[in-house]
Amino acid sequence: MALMSEPVTSLQDDTRKQLGAFLRARRESLDPQRLGLPRSGRRRTPGLRREEVALLADVGVTWYTWLEQGRDVNPSSTVMAAVAKALQCTPTEARHVFVLAGLPPGEAPQAVCCEGISEGTRRLLDTLMPKPASIQKPNFDIVAWNDSFGHLMGVDFNEIPPEDRNCIYLFLTHPAWRARLGKRDDVLPIFVSYFRAAMAEHRGDPLWEAKLARFFAVSEEFKTLWHQRNEVRGVENQLKLFTHPEFGDFTLQQMYWYSAPRNGSRLLVYLPVDETGERALTWLAEQAVILS
Repeated sequence: MALMSEPVTSLQDDTRKQLGAFLRARRESLDPQRLGLPRSGRRRTPGLRREEVALLADVGVTWYTWLEQGRDVNPSSTVMAAVAKALQCTPTEARHVFVLAGLPPGEAPQAVCCEGISEGTRRLLDTLMPKPASIQKPNFDIVAWNDSFGHLMGVDFNEIPPEDRNCIYLFLTHPAWRARLGKRDDVLPIFVSYFRAAMAEHRGDPLWEAKLARFFAVSEEFKTLWHQRNEVRGVENQLKLFTHPEFGDFTLQQMYWYSAPRNGSRLLVYLPVDETGERALTWLAEQAVILS
């Protein structure tokens, strides 16, 4: 029995350390003056002091210090909500805090099964042509796509092994995929924050742990960012800049629809927002016909 309990204890210790590191990162990112806190002596570290967070959350300073240190303090949902509020956490960050604390988040995650793609889903993707579209899992695996999505990203998914069809993995390993994205220096930190937020609900899951280990193996930069930064971010609709070696730069609107719960598989569609985007999608479709 003792041998079986060690991995669980180790995982719990690691999770508590992850929680402590995230809380400290949030605390150090806040501006005391913007929160209306009075000036009180010279600050040796950036952000709020632990006693200021404790005051805002109405908890004991020693207890909060232990929480940041990763000790086993068993916080309640009410107390963690107060801490998240004191640290000005976004809804995604607050959910991350609750999951790491071993507490049920406001919207309890549900198991989702979406291994196969129905014929109706396939027709939907094809109907969206020439707008690029794909179906992705919470871990960014690409399980279905239309031809426009492949042309947009400069890849032939049929030639890519299923285990490699992952947005983050392709960004890390596939030169053509990476080259199609504008503002490339900003992409990897965003991917790290996306995956950290998603993985919090799957800690200890062998498939998710293996996925993370694979990212580490192919990218020292990803590994470094993962250990140095504690940012989390939810996947959101946004404008995205693309570039093509022949057509040039263009912007598309990234739109997500979720199949069921918020953490379920999602439909991603790229829509033009201006004439340049319209021309780019038309041009890509024409090039695909020429090459076929």
